[in-house]
Amino acid sequence: MATHSTHSSTSSAATSPAESSATRVSMEDHPDIVELRNQYQAVSHKPVTGLVEGLCLLTGLYLAISPWVVGFQGTAAIRVSNLICGLALAALALGYGSVLERTHGLGWVAVAIGAWTILAPWVVVGHPHTSHIVWSNSFAGGAAILLGLLTMAMGLMRRRQRTMH
Repeated sequence: MATHSTHSSTSSAATSPAESSATRVSMEDHPDIVELRNQYQAVSHKPVTGLVEGLCLLTGLYLAISPWVVGFQGTAAIRVSNLICGLALAALALGYGSVLERTHGLGWVAVAIGAWTILAPWVVVGHPHTSHIVWSNSFAGGAAILLGLLTMAMGLMRRRQRTMH
């Protein structure tokens, strides 16, 4: 029968929680996380990424001010809709520019904003009585859809390249 004094105090099975946590790698330093971060950083430094982010920002700002630039007289509801959607799209574009690795998956939001922008003249106003509202919203909405799809594609291309290597 063995007593407690016969067991070694340096047994590897009896490590304290403080000792085992010191040997663990934090999630931030995990090799897969570091590799993903480096890949998204490489994508964010490409010129096409800056172009997409900038165009998305400009599209959002245009959408926000378009009721006053184009002249949406007598349609307060569509003015508010365009202002809110435009500011949301511009904020999303700023997110793409600052943390693409976390926001490229939100490209669908730009697509949804674009689709709403195209449909808004009929949904909000009912029957838009001026073609300039329809043309302006169709242009801005189409651009938002295209830019949202491009943003999603940038993230997907990096994933495909990573799985091929």
